[in-house]
Amino acid sequence: MQCYTELTPPTAVTHSLSLPFLSASANNLVIARTSLLQIFTLKSVLSDIITTTSTSTDFRRSSVNPLGSSNATAQRADRALATKLVLIAQYELSGVVTSLARVKILKSKSGGEALLVSLRNARASLVEWDPERYSIYTISIHLYEPKEREDKDIPANPCDPDEKDNASYLTVDPRSRCAALKFGERQLAILPFHQQTDDLVMEDYDPDIDGERPENITSHAKSGRGGVEDNLGEKTPHGASFVVSMLALDPTLLHPVHLAFLYEYREPTLGVLSSQMASSMALLPERPNTLSYTVITLDLEQRALTVLLSANDLPYDMFAVVPLRLPIGGTLLIGGNQLIHVDQAGKTNGVAVNEFAKISISFSLADQSDLALRLEGCLIEQLGHESSELLLILNTGELAIVGFRIDGRSISGLSIRRVPEHDGGFALSAGPSCSSLVGRGRMFIGSEDADSVVLGWSRRLDKLKRQKSNLGVNAGVDVDTSDLSDLDEDIDDDDDLYASTLADQKPKGDTNMLDASDQSDEYRFRVHDALENFGPIRSITVGKPSQQLPGSTQGDVDPGLELMATSGRGGAGALTIFRRQIEPCVLESHLLANATRLWSVSVMRPSDGLSAHQSEDLDCYMIASTKSEDALQSVAYTFKSTGLEEVKDTDFDPDAGITVEVGTLNSGARIVQVLPTELRSFDADFGLAQILPLGDDEETGAGPKIIRASFADPYVLLIRDNESIMVLRADEGGELDEVEQGNSLERKGFRAGCLYEDSNDIFRLESEVEIEDDAGNVLMFLLTVGGGLQIFRLPSLGQWVYRAEGLSFLPPYLNPGFWARRSQAKEDLTELLVTELGDASHKAPYLILRSVLNDVIIYQPYQSPASNGSDMTLSFLKMPNPHFTRTFLPSLYDEGEDGSREPMRALSDVAGYSAVFLPGEAPAFIIKSASCPPQLINTREKPVQNLTSLHSKKCEKGFAYIDSQGSIKFAQLPAECQYHTGWVTRKIAFGEDIHALDHHEPTATHLIGVSRMVDFKLPEDETHPEWATETTSFLPQVEQGTIKLLDDRTWSIIDEYPLAPAEVVMAIKTMNLEVSENTRERRPLIVVGTAVIRGEDLPAQGRIYVFNVIPVVPDPERPETGRRLKLIAKEEIKGAVTALSEIGTQGLLLAAQGQKCMVRGLKEDGSLLPVAFLDMQCYTSVVKELKGTGLCLMGDAVKGVWLAGYYEDPYALRLFGKSPSHIEVLAADFLPDGKQLYLVIADADANIHILQFDPEHPRSLSGHLLLPHSIFHTASLATTCTLLPLPPSPSSTSPNTNNKNNNNNNNTSLLPLLITTQSGSLTLLTPLSPGTHRTLSALQSHLHSALPAALGLNARQFRNVDVDGGGGGGGGGGGIAGGGIAGGFMGQKGGVVDGMVVRRWMEAGRWRWWVGGGGGGGGGGGGGGGVGGREVRACVAEGVGEEGLRGIL
Repeated sequence: MQCYTELTPPTAVTHSLSLPFLSASANNLVIARTSLLQIFTLKSVLSDIITTTSTSTDFRRSSVNPLGSSNATAQRADRALATKLVLIAQYELSGVVTSLARVKILKSKSGGEALLVSLRNARASLVEWDPERYSIYTISIHLYEPKEREDKDIPANPCDPDEKDNASYLTVDPRSRCAALKFGERQLAILPFHQQTDDLVMEDYDPDIDGERPENITSHAKSGRGGVEDNLGEKTPHGASFVVSMLALDPTLLHPVHLAFLYEYREPTLGVLSSQMASSMALLPERPNTLSYTVITLDLEQRALTVLLSANDLPYDMFAVVPLRLPIGGTLLIGGNQLIHVDQAGKTNGVAVNEFAKISISFSLADQSDLALRLEGCLIEQLGHESSELLLILNTGELAIVGFRIDGRSISGLSIRRVPEHDGGFALSAGPSCSSLVGRGRMFIGSEDADSVVLGWSRRLDKLKRQKSNLGVNAGVDVDTSDLSDLDEDIDDDDDLYASTLADQKPKGDTNMLDASDQSDEYRFRVHDALENFGPIRSITVGKPSQQLPGSTQGDVDPGLELMATSGRGGAGALTIFRRQIEPCVLESHLLANATRLWSVSVMRPSDGLSAHQSEDLDCYMIASTKSEDALQSVAYTFKSTGLEEVKDTDFDPDAGITVEVGTLNSGARIVQVLPTELRSFDADFGLAQILPLGDDEETGAGPKIIRASFADPYVLLIRDNESIMVLRADEGGELDEVEQGNSLERKGFRAGCLYEDSNDIFRLESEVEIEDDAGNVLMFLLTVGGGLQIFRLPSLGQWVYRAEGLSFLPPYLNPGFWARRSQAKEDLTELLVTELGDASHKAPYLILRSVLNDVIIYQPYQSPASNGSDMTLSFLKMPNPHFTRTFLPSLYDEGEDGSREPMRALSDVAGYSAVFLPGEAPAFIIKSASCPPQLINTREKPVQNLTSLHSKKCEKGFAYIDSQGSIKFAQLPAECQYHTGWVTRKIAFGEDIHALDHHEPTATHLIGVSRMVDFKLPEDETHPEWATETTSFLPQVEQGTIKLLDDRTWSIIDEYPLAPAEVVMAIKTMNLEVSENTRERRPLIVVGTAVIRGEDLPAQGRIYVFNVIPVVPDPERPETGRRLKLIAKEEIKGAVTALSEIGTQGLLLAAQGQKCMVRGLKEDGSLLPVAFLDMQCYTSVVKELKGTGLCLMGDAVKGVWLAGYYEDPYALRLFGKSPSHIEVLAADFLPDGKQLYLVIADADANIHILQFDPEHPRSLSGHLLLPHSIFHTASLATTCTLLPLPPSPSSTSPNTNNKNNNNNNNTSLLPLLITTQSGSLTLLTPLSPGTHRTLSALQSHLHSALPAALGLNARQFRNVDVDGGGGGGGGGGGIAGGGIAGGFMGQKGGVVDGMVVRRWMEAGRWRWWVGGGGGGGGGGGGGGGVGGREVRACVAEGVGEEGLRGIL
């Protein structure tokens, strides 16, 4: 009984598409990250860029990843326009995206184009943007089933791939007439779309003339627009689809390789790359040219297909079809060694990019073999829709330009030239996975191995001409002209770059090939924006950080554990640090006795028109409220070099009482102190300017007390304890006076409120009364006692401009017309805040609510079409927030002096972020960047009583807070860290492929195994004298590994150990090994397993290295170099050493070497003595030991999983049990659950198998078979499984554990399992107690039917896995909770709960309806009726919230 949850979303980008989606004029980018769909818009901002003059390889790493260290010799900052990605929406999908395509339909809700998404298992969804809901809307869903074999008695071809291994991809006609989905081995589904020239749209269909209307008998489609069918005469976006076999089109299409729709054809036309016979490297000398390119036109009305032309005898290594727009036209075919262009007449022109193209094929090609390019895995994209040149992106990230020679209207040749490094030729660090043009001179390049980037380019032209263009384009931009030296590189002569034809760019009659030497510096590339990617994660280590982040040297704060993982491939290789909570970098600490609240103040002196610290806008005062047994005081401080110094000899009175709020008015010229019964206004030097009493009795101050205040120059909003409000306004002289209230505000009943200056008019709220005021667009948001929202535009308080009474029901979409159901329960809201969230690239306002249970609800405002269709109305979209707080009720530190909870604090600039802080016992930041949704991240130090922003000379763009000891700390957010995943991450670039790592805690170092590609030359061998005559200059490449020692404090390499050529690190483990047979002494040593791979015709070899980290005399300039690697043992092995593990209690190691698993002991002479072994009969990929038990788990890709036991007297490895079926093991580990022992296995089909070792079960045959417990499908391939260690101490958990349902959290045997994936996400498999599992199972069943599903996908079916003879897979629940597979295998309930569904329990806003028993569980069994809200919250927190981590991270 477990729960599966994604801790961080996938980061690897697999597909991308540019289209006008939100509207007809929008420029949007849609990307897919495996199972995450994101929609972006593009925004141009003026920003600083870093250019270097170094020619080192670090240039390209620093261009993509600003966190990586660079060895550049010189850098300079320039100002330039940069294109940034701004996230509009994202959706978690119950499926894996395989293709994205744009479709122009006749009528869409937004006026833009539609999006067609294909997924695995031959599924496709057509969606459009719904501006009313500010979300995607599913038009139709299509599911295609593979055609059954007609004669089942004839066995299938054993060489044919399995159905699940066949690629499924989508292509759409450029004129949106139809789409083609290739699925299965050679099945093609055609989905026609209605256009203006379509007869079906004209409604002139005559059955007497046109015959019987075709029916849809193959595609099972459900229409999102009411389910109407074509024969009813309704205009649906698409017609009936049909499926054809590619062999029916042309019998030669036996082995299709790739296909795509072509441009410039009147009818929909496909270009298909295929072969009639399978390509074989063994038969390459006899049949090198096995592929053919066929052009097929489609007749959608008659469902007929015609072959137009065919180009045969193409090279065997062609793998992609790239249609080209005008002015080039035709098709470009990509191969491993050549590029071939085929025009509409079938004429071919090609170019060889290396010498193997001429050797291996007999095709006539132009010779550019001196380029020595490898085209495997490359991408090609046109440099603009009307450009005659292409951008070639190699698998290494290197850039090249493909040019064409045009003779009249035909292509007579093509050439390739590299982009020099100083022009950004190495701006990318790894190969691409997708590319999309996103504007003039801009292209998005996605990658699964590196960061995805927005790449921009410009052309070098006449300098004077460029300067004139810059001044014309930027006439309305307030930019210093001295910074325009490089800005012109991005605003170039568009007439030259985007000429309609190549002839327009060259003199007439010039048909010569473009000279590479003349145009080698024509284009200049640079990175505008990047989406960080942490995948693929190959290795991970968990441990305590050996050092705090700079400045955070507090000994009273437990740093917890951190994760360090490898990221990227090739030049994008990096190490990524994951931390669950923010650990502020404390710069100063001051002890202020009994301090409870803080405010920092920045003022403007009218004498000089500048702030107190010139124009730096630094804070110059800090006001603190103190509370003691005998007095309530407020003290003002100023910042000095020695620290805080109390302000004296001013009109500021510390004995005036405790301060409620502090703000500034009149552009910082007035400091306003809000006291419970009065307001005091001061000038910039704390000279008293005004005292405004607000009590009913001015002498005694009797009357309602002020409990909250909000500032928006020149207004002040006061909220009093009798649920009334008051609005004050400052005139030009700074005098405060009350704004006259209307009838609607004279009544009491307002619980919370705030002011917001809508300078960008996002809310677009106009008052019915004409307002002649120059104070700006200031809005007042009020939360009524009944849970409604009212908005006023100041200074008019006579009538609200917006009202939504259903706010407390927390609907997914909030608008004035929302009405809740009678059975729907309200949320008890206590706080409201409207503020901006974002970074320097993009900021937007959000409505943030806080409930009595400390839940945070975030709404995003947007404009939706009104019912009349012409006007727009303000609506609010509820943002997903899976964060669950650990405290249910306000605690001591949550409550303020008046008994109310400390309010949320808006922070305008903290490390460049506009954020919100939530004080209390579970303090947290709400942080958002332009490319991610708002993230709520807790802080490591807790509790935090109060926090305020701080910008001083010693603490720039930081904050000050009061800790639990009453100390005031000046701190900053950790440098070089990102927060877009909901975790604190830091990426350290190395520029090399990192295979494995482990932590050596005694010396505060990490050991990493890296590799780089080197040329491979045949060695001298007497038995092969022909090797000596090798004359090729284009040598193959192999990996050469290196073992490096990394210092944890500086993240620099302090020592390294080179390996032999073709030797690669396979595993690294730190083990406590016995180093002496006499004294039994043990030391923490580092064991490294390697493999020497010399080709497929020679057996692999391996070595085991044992290192110790010893102290040495450091380099005076590098004190961290005081440690070195010392080789203790080196053992040659027959076979690759693929996995390592410590085993037993005597300090021995277990190594998977070749086809055996062997236990070895370290002898004093440096040898490794084998003491026991187990014959595995194949190579082992995973070896794990359950520490302290002697139980060993061994997995491979052929036979599955073996469970063995290790005995020490005598030494022996004995087999206990095996998996009952074939499992292609990628990663595995133990998952103990009390007295039950489970094994978790991740296979190559992205499934997680949970097996149980139970010798007493009759079906286990006395333990010889591991019992299948459940199977759960995931979206990404798992790379590692790690059983997290015990929590550091019981004190790390929350002290609020008095809830009766939290007793399960104290069971340290229920340790979670951390799983990393190839897409860069972290996932968690958490054991659940039986009661929690029953509750979450019922809740999950309810949410499956209550929550909307993106793209119309079925979450339950997505998680199901079909197994032979095991039930499941159908409607029984399969691997999800419901016990389908568990019941089918073992006759008992207990599957895996889908935490991705359960953590959405607050999205619908009506969870109490289910809890109360009104909605049932929809087949989820009992457990919904008698479960209370607190119990459900505790169960969800245990499964998918903070408690699921058991306080470990």
